[in-house]
Amino acid sequence: MLQPHHDGSALHVSTLTPSLGDTVRVRLRIPIAHDEPLEVLVRSNPDREPFFNKAVHIGTAGAYHWWEAEIRVANPVHRYRWLVHWQSGQTDWINQEGVHRIETRDDADFALVAHEPPPAWATDAVLYQVFPDRFARSAQADEHPTPAWAVAAAWDDPVVGSGPGVSEQLYGGDLPGVEAHLDHLVDLGATVLYLTPVFPGDSNHRYNASTFDVVDPLLGGDEALVSLVEAAHARGLKVMGDLTSNHTGDTHAWFRAAAASEDAPEREFYYFHEGGTYASWLGHASLPKLNWNSQELRDRFIEGPDSVVGRWLRPPFSLDGWRIDVANMTGRYEGDDLNAEVRQIIRRTMLDINPDTLLLGESTNDATDDFQGDAWHGAMTYANFTRPVWGWLSVPGSAAFGGLGMARSVIPSYTGVDLHAQHQRFVAGIPWRTRLHNMNALDTHDTPRFATNALPGAVPVALGMAVSLPGIPVVWAGDELGLTGVNGEDSRTPMPWATLDEHAGTIALHRELLALRADQPALRGGGMRWVHVGEEVLVWVRESAESSVLCVAARGFYDVVVEEGVLSLEGEPAPLFGDGGASTFGFGGLRLTGSGPSFAAWSLPGVEVPRTDDEEERELLALLDENASQDAALAHGEPTAPTLTAAWSKDTLHED
Repeated sequence: MLQPHHDGSALHVSTLTPSLGDTVRVRLRIPIAHDEPLEVLVRSNPDREPFFNKAVHIGTAGAYHWWEAEIRVANPVHRYRWLVHWQSGQTDWINQEGVHRIETRDDADFALVAHEPPPAWATDAVLYQVFPDRFARSAQADEHPTPAWAVAAAWDDPVVGSGPGVSEQLYGGDLPGVEAHLDHLVDLGATVLYLTPVFPGDSNHRYNASTFDVVDPLLGGDEALVSLVEAAHARGLKVMGDLTSNHTGDTHAWFRAAAASEDAPEREFYYFHEGGTYASWLGHASLPKLNWNSQELRDRFIEGPDSVVGRWLRPPFSLDGWRIDVANMTGRYEGDDLNAEVRQIIRRTMLDINPDTLLLGESTNDATDDFQGDAWHGAMTYANFTRPVWGWLSVPGSAAFGGLGMARSVIPSYTGVDLHAQHQRFVAGIPWRTRLHNMNALDTHDTPRFATNALPGAVPVALGMAVSLPGIPVVWAGDELGLTGVNGEDSRTPMPWATLDEHAGTIALHRELLALRADQPALRGGGMRWVHVGEEVLVWVRESAESSVLCVAARGFYDVVVEEGVLSLEGEPAPLFGDGGASTFGFGGLRLTGSGPSFAAWSLPGVEVPRTDDEEERELLALLDENASQDAALAHGEPTAPTLTAAWSKDTLHED
């Protein structure tokens, strides 16, 4: 795939955090062996009106000519694509889907986002998802009588996966139990603990909250959350909570007040109809839908430091962010579409309290429209990663019940070409910065477990893809133990702590692959370039100026020749994971052979990028400023770090 390439990474974009009015430099690399460019333009879309900037050739490095253009960021989401006129008379458009002979749609353009950026720690994150009732049970759980709605279960009882009792089966897992096993998360390589809801609700899942004012006493109450967060922070872990902004439970104090009196201020919090009926989530009367036209609801729930969103981010609770349940449905009902208002208010509240917090939204299908960087930092979605990976690496025709969203609840039969096509289609409309923070989940508490229907030996391949494609890897508690489940409820198996030694192999696999991501910066924020797409094998490279990682995911036998110049090579690539075959040949080409299912990764040199005169001048000016600061510090007798000495003054530099 030696063709023109651009992505949103630092190799091609001068800043990932521009402000309105900033000028950003963007770069396109064009293979030397390609048709000669007659003209290279960047077509941006300020105020939704096409505008062309001419790119200039800035040099050659490796097998590529590099072209650079400037874009002034005129809108909070400023879209652009490349246009190349070739000497042959052909014209190519380059956008996030790839290279096209015909004009492309705006919604697949690259995007510069001037909204407040995600916290820096999020790009390196690995999420570990915990369903509190099923993770671990402490002694405090024995102090509570079984509530009237629940049916008590012993820890080794089988899970009720469907039918009566699904939501009522209570194992008694709690927050002190989670705290007791935090070292397991750290040892595995997780950096973020993501808790499903901790507020009281008449169910084991607690998505039907009866209040947002306290932590469920069954989980240990407010004190248990404070203790858990403090213990997690002491180990370098972040902690994210889970909120449902689309609905409450029908036992919530707000809803009870609303149902009891038409004059109650809470009446406007919900969509009531004639005769006392009301809108609810997918017709479930126990989950009445919130009406975000109400300013009072906004004040109580999402706006300001004393709102529900704000209170739990502040000390003593100090959560590090929120995952918002059914974010795609929030604020949308018949003629109303208040989704953008709600998500932006949530993020504004978070910024006012602690800008270093992360906001993820659930949108299980096409997440493009809502995830442009104005609020959600990333999506919990299945269309771009989970479903295509399942289609390629699962037993074809297997049933997949639950929240995965498979058509007819049947896993399709995909080739690697199909996987690539679906992945590209569903990430093409999402800005690069958001794409880096989408959740790469093989499964969650709402879906079957991936291992249930996976092809023999496919788990390492799928997990390798989760840690090496752009996005945040997700480990749903129990995946590292090889647990299975045929639907979301069935997959909520209590963690078998007593038999942990029996799962040493899958634990070691997760530990090794998560460590690979942690050790390789290119796998976290580096650029993304597909090298080969075949029915049985996919090859891609994550790239940065410092280092790159070549990844191979295979379902069957493969023999791939990567042409000279496609990759930056210096001798034999250094193996990082797996035992796939790799050998250099010719003047820098590469042959990859092996059999699958398998995942392999190799270390490659960083990508060489030509430096312009302006860049060299900026670097030298920065060095001179640093030296000036060092001189000032020395003049005051302060210790300084060693630095280079420039033999230029700023005046002579500008004269030259």
